[in-house]
Amino acid sequence: MRITGLLARTLTVAALTAGALLSVPPISAQAETAGSLITATGQPDGWHNLWGGSAVEYWTTRSNGEPVQASGALFVPTGQPPAGGWPIMAWDHGTTGLGPECGCQADPAREVLPYRRREEEAIMRLFLSKGYAVVAPDYIGLGVFDTGPHPYLEISTEAGATIDMVKAARAAEPSLSRTWAVSGASQGGHAALGSSSYQVRTAPDLDFRGTIAIDPASDVEKALPIAGPWVPALPGPSGQDTNAFFTSILIGMRATRPDAQVDSYLTDYGRQLLDSIQYDCLDTLTDRMAGVDTGAILSRPLSEGPFPAVLRDYMTVATRGYDAPILLLINATDTTVPSPLHAALMAEFAANGVDFSSVLGTGGHTELNPAMWAAMNAFTDRIFAAPTVS
Repeated sequence: MRITGLLARTLTVAALTAGALLSVPPISAQAETAGSLITATGQPDGWHNLWGGSAVEYWTTRSNGEPVQASGALFVPTGQPPAGGWPIMAWDHGTTGLGPECGCQADPAREVLPYRRREEEAIMRLFLSKGYAVVAPDYIGLGVFDTGPHPYLEISTEAGATIDMVKAARAAEPSLSRTWAVSGASQGGHAALGSSSYQVRTAPDLDFRGTIAIDPASDVEKALPIAGPWVPALPGPSGQDTNAFFTSILIGMRATRPDAQVDSYLTDYGRQLLDSIQYDCLDTLTDRMAGVDTGAILSRPLSEGPFPAVLRDYMTVATRGYDAPILLLINATDTTVPSPLHAALMAEFAANGVDFSSVLGTGGHTELNPAMWAAMNAFTDRIFAAPTVS
């Protein structure tokens, strides 16, 4: 079910967090500026199996610059903050779908993929226990607002939603510092790397410390244009997953990048299929992709015309220009984001002198082994070792 889009709710809003009143500026004063807070509503301990939580609504922008509402979750550690305020760890979630109710951060009653939620909550609990406030954006189109299909793997809006969520969280909770880092898994790893790259020019007023990316989606733009009408139906669960990710990218580009001319690459069947699934969450979407003939979606190769160049602009992870260290946690046996794509990213980072380290595992996609947990723990200790900045 789609949710009706919500407008700014009142001229003055107040929110409770951990039983304390949050002072929120009037909506009229915020002027729909990216990073402006709309509401922050405190939640009881146990929300998302965590503590100190608030559901946050805020403003961000589409890739065309249009203001748009977004949502997410904020969690604050217990006790007294350090002198400069609580450092912030942004958490970018993995693939969940394309429409409202698929984000799962702002409202766990709409939860999908509970097994993934448990894994992500374990990571967020680690960060909270170490004294970091956690902000978790839904991304555009995935939370409580109906703003059209989610622009899946559009790196600029993933980054914008994350950075703007950090800014809105600081407006909601005065105990948060300007010091922050970002982490994420799968699509969230892609978003985390995008946030790390974009913050250099879009958030110089914040004190950015580093990035953790777990099996990030990367270099997909180099492989996707090989698709064309000749591609057969992909067998088994892995084929369903691949089709779900493939059609999600097409839907996202179709919704936000008219210059890609996506419809010109689709058959009548392909257009009807994309219309019918453009708001599905991942579990439903994957089921609907069973037995779908990938080639039947396309009327011509994606390597032709404007599509490849727009795709690169839409989703390419930067391989230079970072100003803080990066930790990559990579499974060499990953088949969801095939491990050669991870290898390509690491090779490009190394060739360009990016400050990164990596820990390799042999598990499934985004699975963390003990060495990865230890590396994540040590990395956060290192990047947050210097005092926070108020």
